[in-house]
Amino acid sequence: MTGIPATVGRPAPSRRRVLTAALGAGAAALGAGALSGCGSALAADESAVRLWDPFSGADGALFDDMARAARPGMAGAHIDRTVLEWGTPYYTKLAMASAGGRGPDVAVAHMSRLAGYAPTGLVDPWDLGLLARYGVRQGDFSEVVWSRTRYEGQTYAIPLDTHPFIVFFHPEHAEKAGLLTKESALDLDAFSSPDRFLAAGKELAKASGKQGIAFGYANDPAQGWRLFYGLYRQTGGAFELPEGGPSEVDVDRMAEVIAFMAKLVDGRVNPRRLDYASGIAAFSNRQTAMILSGEWELGTFRAADKKVGAAPFPTVFGTPAVYADSHSFVLPHRDRPDERHRRRTHRAVAALLKAGQIWAGAGHIPAYGPVTRTREYGELLPQAHYKSAQDHVVLDPSVWFAGAGSDFQNAMSQVLQQALLDGLSPGRAARAMVRRLNTFLAKPSPA
Repeated sequence: MTGIPATVGRPAPSRRRVLTAALGAGAAALGAGALSGCGSALAADESAVRLWDPFSGADGALFDDMARAARPGMAGAHIDRTVLEWGTPYYTKLAMASAGGRGPDVAVAHMSRLAGYAPTGLVDPWDLGLLARYGVRQGDFSEVVWSRTRYEGQTYAIPLDTHPFIVFFHPEHAEKAGLLTKESALDLDAFSSPDRFLAAGKELAKASGKQGIAFGYANDPAQGWRLFYGLYRQTGGAFELPEGGPSEVDVDRMAEVIAFMAKLVDGRVNPRRLDYASGIAAFSNRQTAMILSGEWELGTFRAADKKVGAAPFPTVFGTPAVYADSHSFVLPHRDRPDERHRRRTHRAVAALLKAGQIWAGAGHIPAYGPVTRTREYGELLPQAHYKSAQDHVVLDPSVWFAGAGSDFQNAMSQVLQQALLDGLSPGRAARAMVRRLNTFLAKPSPA
């Protein structure tokens, strides 16, 4: 029988450590009332695998479809979903419930947040031998994503998908601008340096008769950081964040990236002051020929243009790198997990992963490789055109204060907005980002 570790040699997380972690990530401390719904995770229905996730709207409907399709592989079990508000409320509630042993059987979390959960004992490791019995193995996943699942030699997250920051385009405009290949894919070589990228933007503006490339970042807590960090990692510059600091980064390369971003939104061929919603609207209404955005907007763009195209983010600074995150399955901590139910949970997650073709409809790249290697997935467009992005993804730095929905992303984006909108020089902006990095590093880790 496969044994499932209970505490992984570490003490259960204390309420104080959980609150420290939550507050450090920008969350408000929640009182007992915020956990009022958590006790239901211990209800008596043994066939129910209770899952928390932040998927609402179209994503939520697709996840329901995936759960139904996966049920024959669950040996009589079924998924009992609880959908919670994404962001700080979700992660704080998950942390508090895990600390009190009142969390769900399994939860969806962004991989970029794992560094704030695994070291503090808020999640338990997965049994890879047990998953292998159900047909899911490490070799089924992209190594660059799988490498982020580990902590102290054990696996604490199972990737559901990769959701990268990519480019969408209207094919007729790209074709008119001479930016499509013979296979009707985007000619990424035409964007392979800062100057070529900006020149391509001008050609797209001519082709559309309006503007070239939209990027909605104003007052957004993450978009500026997503674009910056992906581009910076393309430069090959160091980005080391040792505990306690100071950070080890290349300020000159940071400034180079910021200068390029400022030119990209200078208002000449591309819109200057776009917030997130305005950027989406500008592209959907064909006010621009291209948009820099996350693949999670595919449904919105396809509703406006059934032939919308997409491609991995171009390599502008020499080294392939695409900013991304990954929705992943985690096991909230249990002091004494029921082994039968943990096996049931492992089996249910394996079945969900195998139903990933449905999840691909949301635009996300399924993390389970056997899905993306099928002919069916290869015929799924434009998703198949940006599948290769998963081989070069870069997630947020693996530190406890970073990740999706964090104050860290917001702080970095605020500085970048000053450079893009308010005239802060690239060099001063880079140094301001370093100061904020060092402020975060100076805070004690809750682990």
